[in-house]
Amino acid sequence: MRCRGFDRKNINSKILHNTPTPKITKSYLLGILHDATERKYTFRISQKSEEYIKFLSRGIEELGYSAWTYREGKTRNVYIVEFSKRLLEDVNLENLEDKRDYIRGYFDAEGSVPKDSNSRYYVYFSQKNLKDLSILQSYMFEFGLDCGRIHIPSQKVDPDYFRFYLLGESKYKFASIIGSLHPNKCNRLRMKI
Repeated sequence: MRCRGFDRKNINSKILHNTPTPKITKSYLLGILHDATERKYTFRISQKSEEYIKFLSRGIEELGYSAWTYREGKTRNVYIVEFSKRLLEDVNLENLEDKRDYIRGYFDAEGSVPKDSNSRYYVYFSQKNLKDLSILQSYMFEFGLDCGRIHIPSQKVDPDYFRFYLLGESKYKFASIIGSLHPNKCNRLRMKI
């Protein structure tokens, strides 16, 4: 992966004191599960980026578990990593580092930044589970990130779909404080640091 570090300039040293280069942790995987499929014994994450799926697989194996990767279908550009649910049994977010990893995983699964570098810059999170999104937002506040209110983008299209944006300077601080491990999102975030 090309994009795996933080720009440590102008960051609250209490938050990032001795923070290692981001890597796959159980907290990160817990966050990314928001875009996963749950089977009887495994979690299954699918992405268009084969590079990212291989990166997740290596990270899972570094945690001491097996991971299976494969392409879905012969003609589709969708790649899968599957791993045992036992890996995430009893995972708790106990400190700021755990919460940072969780937010990073959640962003890589359900967050968004503009693909077009000429577009107005935004960072937002969306989810159908309002309670879950509210908890995520409370973790963001712990990092001093200002968030807009959680709202329904379109009552007509989907009244059970919720979203919130990062406000003002927080959308830029997010790139440095939280970051991303997803190759596409990481590069788009780093353009704004």
